[in-house]
Amino acid sequence: MQNQTSPLILSFGAADPAGAIGVQADLAAFSALSCTGLAVTTALLIGDSARVEDAQDIDADWVSDQARVILEDMTMAAFKVGALNNVEQVAAIAEILSDYPDAPLILDPFSSRLPDPADADEVEELLTALRQLLVPQATLLMLSQVELGRLAETWREGAEDTMESDVEHLLALGCEFVLVTGTHAGSQQGETAAPNTLANTLFGADGVISHDAWQHMPGPFLGAGGTLSAAITAFMARGSDVPDAVKAAQEYTIGALAHAQRYGMGKFIPNRFFHMQQALPT
Repeated sequence: MQNQTSPLILSFGAADPAGAIGVQADLAAFSALSCTGLAVTTALLIGDSARVEDAQDIDADWVSDQARVILEDMTMAAFKVGALNNVEQVAAIAEILSDYPDAPLILDPFSSRLPDPADADEVEELLTALRQLLVPQATLLMLSQVELGRLAETWREGAEDTMESDVEHLLALGCEFVLVTGTHAGSQQGETAAPNTLANTLFGADGVISHDAWQHMPGPFLGAGGTLSAAITAFMARGSDVPDAVKAAQEYTIGALAHAQRYGMGKFIPNRFFHMQQALPT
């Protein structure tokens, strides 16, 4: 028998029957990038490649027990937390992760595939809990420019706030890096971007670290963002620092999208094993 040698990653997320998001998608990306994934299920989805028809949250005590039992047995090289729709789960996961401050935590807390809580007050409470409990522990927080705006509504007091000031607020909470996806693709010097390009901007304590423009692909895709955050987690679990992990993960995600597959009548799902399949004999 041989002891486990590939880095172990624990992912918190939903169980998606289509494998487009959540823990199934994360485990696929981890495996493709030479890591071993373990999963704590936070919700059960009913859905296909087009839509989610219903979702059932897992009790926060069950979420906590899943993680505690695994963590008493194994040592994680990194953690990933995906989208959550439950304040109690946020609190439980934050308490667990506070015991492992030395392992990188990649936080990707939003997903358009999961329905928002119906009540506006519940949404506010959830966003506030994420900001107060999980963001301060994150090595890297990944969210779109639109999602950043939603989160910033929990602390903004004036209309003059900018994306940069919102990111500064998150960094001041203790988050080490913030990756904002879908930003304007022009250079930081104001140069005009090429047509059909989007950018991902990485911020750290000293401001903008990287601003990477990518050709927009028409899709429509399901799970592109989760593929990127899972890949970042895997590269960090293997020892890369954050800027290098973000760069490598973007390149991997572009490849997964370029080779995406349509399983049914819905959206295209990233092919997380594209680089391995290319090497297989025909």
